[in-house]
Amino acid sequence: MTIFDIFFFNLVQYYKTKKRKNAIKIATFYVSFLQCCLLLLLGVFFARFFKQMHVDVMSASKGWILFILSVLVVFFKNWMQYSGRKRNLLHVKMLKRKKQTYNIWVLWLLPFIILGLIYTLFQAI
Repeated sequence: MTIFDIFFFNLVQYYKTKKRKNAIKIATFYVSFLQCCLLLLLGVFFARFFKQMHVDVMSASKGWILFILSVLVVFFKNWMQYSGRKRNLLHVKMLKRKKQTYNIWVLWLLPFIILGLIYTLFQAI
Protein backbone atom coordinates (compact mmCIF):
# COMPACT_ATOMS: atom_id res chain seq x y z
CA MET A 1 0.00 0.00 0.00
CA THR A 2 1.47 3.31 -1.08
CA ILE A 3 1.04 6.80 0.29
CA PHE A 4 -1.18 7.57 -2.71
CA ASP A 5 -3.55 4.78 -1.63
CA ILE A 6 -3.71 6.25 1.86
CA PHE A 7 -4.42 9.71 0.43
CA PHE A 8 -7.07 8.19 -1.84
CA PHE A 9 -8.94 6.54 1.02
CA ASN A 10 -8.68 9.64 3.21
CA LEU A 11 -10.33 11.66 0.47
CA VAL A 12 -12.97 9.02 -0.16
CA GLN A 13 -13.84 8.93 3.54
CA TYR A 14 -14.06 12.71 3.69
CA TYR A 15 -16.16 13.17 0.54
CA LYS A 16 -18.34 10.10 1.11
CA THR A 17 -20.52 12.07 3.53
CA LYS A 18 -20.64 15.24 1.44
CA LYS A 19 -20.68 14.07 -2.18
CA ARG A 20 -21.50 10.39 -2.07
CA LYS A 21 -21.74 9.81 -5.83
CA ASN A 22 -18.58 11.71 -6.74
CA ALA A 23 -16.29 10.76 -3.84
CA ILE A 24 -14.33 8.17 -5.82
CA LYS A 25 -14.03 10.45 -8.87
CA ILE A 26 -12.73 13.32 -6.75
CA ALA A 27 -10.23 11.10 -4.95
CA THR A 28 -9.04 9.53 -8.21
CA PHE A 29 -8.59 12.97 -9.77
CA TYR A 30 -6.67 14.15 -6.71
CA VAL A 31 -4.26 11.21 -6.74
CA SER A 32 -3.73 11.56 -10.49
CA PHE A 33 -3.17 15.31 -10.19
CA LEU A 34 -0.70 14.82 -7.35
CA GLN A 35 1.23 12.18 -9.28
CA CYS A 36 1.32 14.40 -12.38
CA CYS A 37 2.62 17.31 -10.31
CA LEU A 38 5.38 15.10 -8.91
CA LEU A 39 6.18 13.87 -12.40
CA LEU A 40 6.43 17.44 -13.68
CA LEU A 41 8.62 18.39 -10.72
CA LEU A 42 11.01 15.57 -11.54
CA GLY A 43 11.01 16.53 -15.21
CA VAL A 44 11.78 20.18 -14.51
CA PHE A 45 14.46 19.21 -12.00
CA PHE A 46 16.21 16.90 -14.46
CA ALA A 47 15.85 19.45 -17.28
CA ARG A 48 17.58 22.04 -15.09
CA PHE A 49 20.21 19.52 -14.00
CA PHE A 50 21.00 18.38 -17.55
CA LYS A 51 21.12 21.97 -18.80
CA GLN A 52 23.58 22.87 -16.07
CA MET A 53 25.72 19.82 -16.91
CA HIS A 54 25.59 20.76 -20.64
CA VAL A 55 23.96 17.47 -21.61
CA ASP A 56 21.60 17.65 -24.57
CA VAL A 57 19.30 14.68 -24.02
CA MET A 58 16.12 15.83 -25.80
CA SER A 59 14.47 18.97 -26.99
CA ALA A 60 11.88 20.83 -24.96
CA SER A 61 9.04 19.92 -27.32
CA LYS A 62 9.88 16.22 -27.07
CA GLY A 63 10.02 16.58 -23.29
CA TRP A 64 6.53 18.09 -23.20
CA ILE A 65 5.20 15.34 -25.48
CA LEU A 66 6.73 12.74 -23.17
CA PHE A 67 5.13 14.48 -20.17
CA ILE A 68 1.69 14.53 -21.83
CA LEU A 69 1.95 10.84 -22.68
CA SER A 70 3.03 10.10 -19.11
CA VAL A 71 0.04 12.06 -17.76
CA LEU A 72 -2.30 9.99 -19.92
CA VAL A 73 -0.71 6.80 -18.59
CA VAL A 74 -1.04 8.02 -14.99
CA PHE A 75 -4.72 8.90 -15.41
CA PHE A 76 -5.45 5.56 -17.10
CA LYS A 77 -3.53 3.60 -14.45
CA ASN A 78 -5.35 5.34 -11.61
CA TRP A 79 -8.70 4.95 -13.33
CA MET A 80 -8.08 1.20 -13.62
CA GLN A 81 -6.67 0.87 -10.12
CA TYR A 82 -9.23 2.86 -8.16
CA SER A 83 -12.42 1.96 -10.00
CA GLY A 84 -12.67 -1.76 -9.69
CA ARG A 85 -11.71 -4.85 -7.83
CA LYS A 86 -8.31 -3.57 -6.73
CA ARG A 87 -9.97 -0.69 -4.89
CA ASN A 88 -12.02 -3.19 -2.90
CA LEU A 89 -8.88 -5.16 -2.04
CA LEU A 90 -7.10 -1.98 -0.99
CA HIS A 91 -10.12 -1.01 1.10
CA VAL A 92 -9.92 -4.31 2.99
CA LYS A 93 -6.19 -3.78 3.59
CA MET A 94 -6.94 -0.27 4.80
CA LEU A 95 -9.47 -1.57 7.30
CA LYS A 96 -6.87 -3.95 8.77
CA ARG A 97 -4.26 -1.22 9.22
CA LYS A 98 -4.20 1.47 11.84
CA LYS A 99 -6.18 4.35 10.43
CA GLN A 100 -4.05 7.30 9.34
CA THR A 101 -5.95 10.49 8.74
CA TYR A 102 -4.66 13.64 7.14
CA ASN A 103 -6.22 17.06 7.21
CA ILE A 104 -8.16 17.67 4.01
CA TRP A 105 -6.69 21.17 3.63
CA VAL A 106 -3.16 19.81 3.83
CA LEU A 107 -3.99 17.19 1.22
CA TRP A 108 -5.37 19.79 -1.19
CA LEU A 109 -2.50 22.23 -0.54
CA LEU A 110 0.15 19.60 -1.28
CA PRO A 111 -0.21 19.69 -5.11
CA PHE A 112 -0.23 23.47 -5.12
CA ILE A 113 2.92 23.60 -3.02
CA ILE A 114 4.51 21.26 -5.55
CA LEU A 115 3.31 23.55 -8.37
CA GLY A 116 5.00 26.45 -6.57
CA LEU A 117 8.25 24.47 -6.47
CA ILE A 118 7.84 23.68 -10.17
CA TYR A 119 7.36 27.36 -10.96
CA THR A 120 10.47 28.25 -8.96
CA LEU A 121 12.57 25.62 -10.72
CA PHE A 122 11.12 26.55 -14.10
CA GLN A 123 12.16 30.16 -13.61
CA ALA A 124 15.70 28.98 -12.88
CA ILE A 125 15.87 27.35 -16.32
